[in-house]
Amino acid sequence: MSISPERNLKSFAPISLAEMDGIKLMNRIDKKFLTDRKRLIEILNDAAAQGYRVFENYGERIHGYDSVYFDTPELQMFTEHRRGKTVRQKVRTRVYRESGLCFLEVKRKNNHGRTKKKRTEVPSDCFEDFRSNEKLGLWLKDHSDYRVEGIEPSLETSFNRITLVNKALSERLTIDCDVRFRNLRTGASYELGDAVIIELKQDGRLHSEMQDILLSHRVKPVRVSKYCIGIVSTTPSVHPGRFKTKLRLIEKIKHDNKFT
Repeated sequence: MSISPERNLKSFAPISLAEMDGIKLMNRIDKKFLTDRKRLIEILNDAAAQGYRVFENYGERIHGYDSVYFDTPELQMFTEHRRGKTVRQKVRTRVYRESGLCFLEVKRKNNHGRTKKKRTEVPSDCFEDFRSNEKLGLWLKDHSDYRVEGIEPSLETSFNRITLVNKALSERLTIDCDVRFRNLRTGASYELGDAVIIELKQDGRLHSEMQDILLSHRVKPVRVSKYCIGIVSTTPSVHPGRFKTKLRLIEKIKHDNKFT
């Protein structure tokens, strides 16, 4: 039976959406980590003891996210990421299950390793495919190098997210559980099982208590992209490249936790 972190979140003080929006990480450093649910429970216990707060909205502390990623027919966005191109983009729609709000988003990564995200709210019927909406096509043209006629739906992802913030409001931690992928071209699906993806966004000028907690549990930084993992796990024709080792690690976590 899968371990649920919901009970452990009750010991955290909440932080509201308004407070979250006020957090500005001007010199931000992003790091990702990969672990399992059992170790996550230990990490949450340590975070609560250090005074971390949990994002609460609509009375919920675990929030559902669904996304559709778009790419060219040749999977250019995936290929550029796999090759390690420093300047790259991703285009996706995202819906927040609790509120029903839906957005079209463009994520740009520059050659300094910084990620900037632009988004605009869209009607819910544009979640699966926004390309027929002329207004959104013009918005994409203004904010991306891609055009609606050159991209198509590629991968659907769904996951449940926990967000923690430290007392100093200098770092934010997102924890993604129950991650599932559905390839919109091949029809194949893949699940991460008990594997958990953690992303730490911190002010690079300050010491990170959370990084100390993660390292104390032997959880080390790893470069991992949900979109790329979803593509390589559901598209037999693509070469996984450097994501092959990540898939092996995920499969090891799933196997080791299968009977716990």
